[in-house]
Amino acid sequence: MESSVIDLRQFRHGSLPDGFRQMLIDVHADAYADQLDDPFHQRFAWFVDHWSGMGGFSCVVAYDGDEPVGFAYGAPLSPGREWWRATGYEPGGGSTATYAVSEVMVRPHRRKQGVSGRLHDALLKERTEDLAVLLVDVTHPRVRALYESWGYAKTGEQQPFADSPVYAVMVKDLRG
Repeated sequence: MESSVIDLRQFRHGSLPDGFRQMLIDVHADAYADQLDDPFHQRFAWFVDHWSGMGGFSCVVAYDGDEPVGFAYGAPLSPGREWWRATGYEPGGGSTATYAVSEVMVRPHRRKQGVSGRLHDALLKERTEDLAVLLVDVTHPRVRALYESWGYAKTGEQQPFADSPVYAVMVKDLRG
């Protein structure tokens, strides 16, 4: 089914509109409605504040009319502090400037319509980093397969917080 999302809007650190934070929190609450009693998901507002406070933060929000139906956001990682380094992954090509895709989230009623792919592509379209990295819950093999179809490869696993799931660390070369 083709998506009817008619508007993808870009947002960047330093120019976030009023209500932006709450809009992301509301989409998350809808996307994870069945898991909101999980303490890890209850901290989503902290993650929004953390990522949106980073100097290179960028976000793409998909709108159907006035309704935000999904978003993707991330930021460049500090050199030497990239998630993939702990997995032993050795990228070719020299430079390893890395953009972290922190979230790709779509409301349940708009899933399986191509929205997540459009958000992801728009988020990375103008990136100048060499690599993109993201984490995928290891209990979600279909999500991992989707990211693999977008050019990501699993380089290892990690659990970044004591109460977080174990994640597959996935890297995509943006230089090609």
